[in-house]
Amino acid sequence: MTKREIAITVAKRLNVTQKVAAQVLDALIEEMRQTLSRGERIEIRDFGVFSVRKAKQKLARNPRTNQEVIVPARKRIKFVPGKRMKALSLDLSD
Repeated sequence: MTKREIAITVAKRLNVTQKVAAQVLDALIEEMRQTLSRGERIEIRDFGVFSVRKAKQKLARNPRTNQEVIVPARKRIKFVPGKRMKALSLDLSD
């Protein structure tokens, strides 16, 4: 599902225009982006938690040249699903 499809669905559900729904969705995404960039945690009850984790520097290998490469330390976004998301028992094996 794309961002546009989500905006259309939200617009129908809330009986607002697609433009308004898209603006709300854009504002939500931007706020989440800003919050995560500050290293803060986002908890949406029954959906899940987004948090920033530090990944350590590691040694990797280029499969084409077999040359060792150092992958620098960086920050990663981690998502942990909430209870209702886990209860859906999503089958991702397809």
